[in-house]
Amino acid sequence: MASLLIAGNWKMNTTLQEASELVASMKPRLEAIADVQTVLCPPFISLPVVAELLRGSEVALGAQNMYHEGRGAFTGEISPAMVKELCEFVILGHSERRQLFAESDELVSQKLKAAIGVGLRPIVCVGEHLRERDEGRANEVVETQLRGSLAGLESAGPLVVAYEPVWAIGTGRAATPDVAQAMMAHIRQILGALYGDEEAAAVPLLYGGSVNPGNTSEYMGQHDIDGALVGGASLDADSFVEIVEIAAVSKT
Repeated sequence: MASLLIAGNWKMNTTLQEASELVASMKPRLEAIADVQTVLCPPFISLPVVAELLRGSEVALGAQNMYHEGRGAFTGEISPAMVKELCEFVILGHSERRQLFAESDELVSQKLKAAIGVGLRPIVCVGEHLRERDEGRANEVVETQLRGSLAGLESAGPLVVAYEPVWAIGTGRAATPDVAQAMMAHIRQILGALYGDEEAAAVPLLYGGSVNPGNTSEYMGQHDIDGALVGGASLDADSFVEIVEIAAVSKT
């Protein structure tokens, strides 16, 4: 069985001071929750500050993105080795990166292999747009994204996969637990075809898209959902801690 994992993606939010205050508010409460791997993913500028605050803690640190090249003339980019100096996790292929910055499955694949190469745990995001779901192509779209993003990866190893239906991100309109479970089962099946059932079963599958304390229990009650990638609610210490607490109880 996959381990339970809850990650908070702060996106382009929080100043250095706000990041420090947010971590200080949630860290002791998160540390008191057993059997859940929690990951905080602040903006790049806050990584050193948050890393220092989390030093010696079981709460892990993640980056929201990275480039696949090791070094060079890539103005504004951050290399895998730079991320690894501070983080254990990195989010790759988030829908906002795919949609706003035209990141392809091929680029995500390059980043994925580079991340694993330096010892990072990648959280690879996949998800369909509302039009694609309405056209009955959700499974096809997600499978294409997943297979393309994992191209050339010989073992599932440290992989984490997050399913985030684009139409549910930041909209307040979450996928129903049944819809989320159906897609997670589809993803697990694809992983099984690529890496075998044993490796597929060990990959944490996270649901993301308007996750909040009110719907966490229903999602965590699904067989193939092993955690959540939390957006807006992760910017509120009480909400994020409550989500982790509910997840821990729901999966016991």
